[in-house]
Amino acid sequence: MEETILTKTQIEEIVERLGKKLTEDLKDEEKPPVFLCVMKGAMPFYSDLIKHVDLDMVCDYIQLSSYEGGLASTGQVKMLTDVSVDLAGRTVVIVEDIVDSGLSMSFLTKYLQDKYQPKRILICALFDKFCARKNPVKVDYAGYRLNESKFLVGYGLDYKQLLRNVPYVYVPSPSELEGWDKKSD
Repeated sequence: MEETILTKTQIEEIVERLGKKLTEDLKDEEKPPVFLCVMKGAMPFYSDLIKHVDLDMVCDYIQLSSYEGGLASTGQVKMLTDVSVDLAGRTVVIVEDIVDSGLSMSFLTKYLQDKYQPKRILICALFDKFCARKNPVKVDYAGYRLNESKFLVGYGLDYKQLLRNVPYVYVPSPSELEGWDKKSD
């Protein structure tokens, strides 16, 4: 491990803070908002976050892919699983693990707007890696803003589908990446 970015305690503080803020900001919605988990990476964050949102809500998920294994995006976003609820006229809160280049979020917000016509779309991300932004995307609720582009693993963030279950977030060392490459072959 090169560097710990967020400890388990820091993550707990972030999800509680964001949950309270979302509760306050969405308390006057006419229809229960839809909290939309971006699979697979956001699962731990989403699961913890919604426990701290004291509102009636609809929970759903969507699955996108712009990575194939390793460290770099393919540059293409694929829709793997679409939503299963009606979003028309509702506030949608997209819950994501990390927003970096903005490619996936640009794709997803346009897709949802065009297909479902929600009232509004808000983005809640554990990490806002704004320093890597290539597409203009606003993260409405950010747990932690990254000032440097670092590759992160843990708490949903993976390397070749490994390490999502680690309860904290860190920057792996090159030797760790090499070891995981051997395990995933």
